[in-house]
Amino acid sequence: MRLNKFWHFCVALLLALSLGNAVHAADAIEIKEARIELGEDGYRLASSFEFELNHGLEDAVSRGVPLYFTTEVELTRPRWYWFDEKTLRASLTQRLSYNVLTRKYTVAIPDGMHRSVNTLDEALFLVRRPNRWVIAGRGSFKPGEVYTVTMRMGLNLEFMSKPFQVNAINNSDWRLSSDRKSFSFKADDK
Repeated sequence: MRLNKFWHFCVALLLALSLGNAVHAADAIEIKEARIELGEDGYRLASSFEFELNHGLEDAVSRGVPLYFTTEVELTRPRWYWFDEKTLRASLTQRLSYNVLTRKYTVAIPDGMHRSVNTLDEALFLVRRPNRWVIAGRGSFKPGEVYTVTMRMGLNLEFMSKPFQVNAINNSDWRLSSDRKSFSFKADDK
């Protein structure tokens, strides 16, 4: 009889742990694609992400609280004789907001570009696949050199008002970010 209870406890514990990991995995941002391309105006970061908003974040947006998502990228050049040279740091912040009066979602970036859509799914699509943004001008990198690119994306609480920042520190619903992803990039000037 006692052994039977022990097995029930073990099965329940394993089930709880697996559900906990599934919930934790759903609260993370996954970097699906990341590459640097050379364009006429400079080097652009092309990226896409996969994530869903949890119930707490969806509720906050539907009540008019804007969410800020920041993508950070850093390029370093390995050196055999010293620490790696930090060549570049850049970031892009997107604001996801909802206007209760017009019933439209807006995704905006700091330079003033914004786009309004009807549904949260459409707005999240724009956040998950940001436009290729210029991270460096032409000639910023030494041609033929190999750089290590490290990037991540996450919910940025610094842009929010202080009461929301304090609440977010104590609330796990507001912790949404990706792991750092690294890849190699060979600079080209053509």
